[in-house]
Amino acid sequence: MLPKYTHAIVARISNALQETGSFDVQLAKQQHEQYCALLREIGLDVIELPPDDELPEGVFVESSAVVCNGVALIGRSDNAKRRREADSMAIILKKELDIPVIEIDDPHAQLDGGDVLFTGREFFIGISAFTNEEGARAVAMAYPEYPVTPIRVNGSKRLKYYVTMAGPDVLCVSTSATCQEIVKRMEREASFTYQKLTLPEESAANMLYINGTIVHRSPSEIPDAYKTLKEKIDIPTRNINISEFSQYSSGLTSACLLLRRWKSIRSI
Repeated sequence: MLPKYTHAIVARISNALQETGSFDVQLAKQQHEQYCALLREIGLDVIELPPDDELPEGVFVESSAVVCNGVALIGRSDNAKRRREADSMAIILKKELDIPVIEIDDPHAQLDGGDVLFTGREFFIGISAFTNEEGARAVAMAYPEYPVTPIRVNGSKRLKYYVTMAGPDVLCVSTSATCQEIVKRMEREASFTYQKLTLPEESAANMLYINGTIVHRSPSEIPDAYKTLKEKIDIPTRNINISEFSQYSSGLTSACLLLRRWKSIRSI
């Protein structure tokens, strides 16, 4: 079963994010504040990390780690700034949140949390520009209790841009050719059987499923998929506009690291 989450780690947007492209950083910050507020409304304790102007992509915390069954596997990138993000996240998880941390020893491994899809029963690892076979093996070693299947991702994005969870044993996918190729590979290799929620816009496939609630993008961003969701989904849903700060990420999943905690957390 999919885990029940208690906390979300987020990082506020740095002005340096403008280094990666031309966009409205103030609008992006407003959208991110609304995103954090929505996570709190759903019932999560949100831990907000301060912005770091030396790490322009630091807001996209999903890349930094994978957290499952109370253990964190720290991501590994060939980008020096993203490695620093992962190092900082390792310190926060270990020293502040008392979560056991596993760091990847293989110098050839690359692992981005955006390529790691946990279904509650097994892992699918996107083999992409951000994650390689050695990274997938690191997931298998960290979580031997679950099947781990590498899946080739031909697009320019991470796996979870194309496929996320829309509920227990339900994959959210899109009609795009790239996504459909990925889904066919997943279905051939999967250890379990899943239902599919298929949406027309590719960017709509990246959603959050948090403790029985689906969080998806706003109707202005995904008008056709929004209609489909209203027709087919009978569980609570929330929507939010992330048009600006999502330009350099996979979407909704990229800006938070979800986890379940039993102990009280020290103030950060």
